[in-house]
Amino acid sequence: MTTLTIDSRFRGPPESGNGGYVCGLVATTLQADLKLRLIAPPPLETPLELASQGEGEWVLSSAAGPVARGVAGRLELEVPSPPQYVQAVWASQHYPGFREHIFPECFVCGPHRRRGDGLRIFPGMLDSGLVAAPWLPADDLGGGDGKVAVEFLWAALDCPGYFAVSGGRRPMVLGEMQAHVDRRVHVGEPCTVIGWRLGAEGRRHYAGTAIFDEDGELCARARATWVELK
Repeated sequence: MTTLTIDSRFRGPPESGNGGYVCGLVATTLQADLKLRLIAPPPLETPLELASQGEGEWVLSSAAGPVARGVAGRLELEVPSPPQYVQAVWASQHYPGFREHIFPECFVCGPHRRRGDGLRIFPGMLDSGLVAAPWLPADDLGGGDGKVAVEFLWAALDCPGYFAVSGGRRPMVLGEMQAHVDRRVHVGEPCTVIGWRLGAEGRRHYAGTAIFDEDGELCARARATWVELK
């Protein structure tokens, strides 16, 4: 059994952790490819127990009950070609979260987070139907070897999916996420992050996301389920 604690810096909503970061922290801790389902908002500054539930299954729990469940599995996801970096910059200038944002202090996409604090990934829509944003990973996101730590790559793959399926107009929460890191980008490297819609069933919306390095090479990808709030 392992104990994890979500620092308040890594919040999404004001009182809970950013879903992508939390899923990435679990995957990093277990050093495994996982599909994770969020059961309850991950509490901040609270010891959480990560325990095995059998072969290839784990549960993350607080004193109040399960927070997330994970199962081992390798992600299979076709990824569209990325836009040019300058196109991602243009799209980001039209980020809908600048006008209205349900969680303006989100670690990943919150416009109220200063540089060096949040990731400041602001995806905007392109004519292709993709959302895209530039991302320049800060030095403190490194894993000790000059490359971005895996949990922050998961985090960066989170919110662009929301904007791909909602346009920022409908409140949704992350229900499930599965990611695979092909290789880690360097801190300070100009990256492009994209998101695209995969479909919907009722209140469930499916999105793909990906990170590309400065040469346009694919580095990480994810599939997520977003649940529209009633």
